[in-house]
Amino acid sequence: MSDLTIHGAFNTRTSRVIWMALELGLDFEHNNFHYSTGGTQTPEFLAINPNGTLPAIQDGDLCLFESLAINLYLANKHGGELAPKDAAELGLAMQWSFWAATEVETAALDALKHRLLLPEDERDEAAVAAAAEKLAKPLAVLDGALADREYLVGDRFTVADLNTAAVAGWAKFARLDLSAWPNLTAWLDRCLGRPLFKKARGG
Repeated sequence: MSDLTIHGAFNTRTSRVIWMALELGLDFEHNNFHYSTGGTQTPEFLAINPNGTLPAIQDGDLCLFESLAINLYLANKHGGELAPKDAAELGLAMQWSFWAATEVETAALDALKHRLLLPEDERDEAAVAAAAEKLAKPLAVLDGALADREYLVGDRFTVADLNTAAVAGWAKFARLDLSAWPNLTAWLDRCLGRPLFKKARGG
């Protein structure tokens, strides 16, 4: 039995953690359940993540929540090409992960909800337009960072790319017009085109 258990359904932020675990070649147990089952509010799960949110992991005696932090932990623990090689790369990986969470995720999720996730009669294109307007500046920042490179850190796909693409990819899934940022769109295609990304989403 693996020491690592990942809690959460594929169609939640848990997919980010599964993607990382697959890219690292880790052996893990997957406790596949969704918010709608009520499983996040049980005493057993709240002992792992008192926030009652997905995902969470157990790695031996360690319990962690917050998908992007989990991925930074897994990369740092297991090493390899996805992991930061030095303090500078670690700083950049944390920078882009925190940036994705603070600058991109909320607006990208709003767009995704109103284009895909909500029932059709609850969708609002005005909300999509507002989200797109909010995303214009941060997506331009990301596009600029990729002007002279294929990946965010060093010359390879790392946890910085995985975490950031897992969040910024919501803008693509929401079918927002990203043509103004060609560096970003090419990078997203490289990251989200990885075979293990599809597998991590249950495909």
